[in-house]
Amino acid sequence: MTVLGLHIPVLWQTVTLLALSNVFMTFAWYAHLKNLNDKPWWIAALISWGIALFEYLLQVPANRIGNTELDLGQLKILQEVITLTVFVPFAIFYMNQPLKLDYLWAALCILGAVYFVFRT
Repeated sequence: MTVLGLHIPVLWQTVTLLALSNVFMTFAWYAHLKNLNDKPWWIAALISWGIALFEYLLQVPANRIGNTELDLGQLKILQEVITLTVFVPFAIFYMNQPLKLDYLWAALCILGAVYFVFRT
């Protein structure tokens, strides 16, 4: 992809689209616990489904672009890294959850997965 005359590598296109996708995904999956807790579950589900549409509009092209240079396992692990990177600030700053040392341990486990999936 070329933007303003600059070639953007496939990996960065994929990471950017997946990161944006994950923002929508995280809100679709969890924001209703804070914002719609007083509404029936089906209203929260419909609103979450609407938010998830935007996730898919970004995630599908991200995976198609990424699949031109990455294999399926690499795409999945990349997704998990991005998910944790988006989820932790969301949990702390939006959902007002405490920062836990368990997030660090989870990140280290995922880094191990990255190593094994991306090593040549």
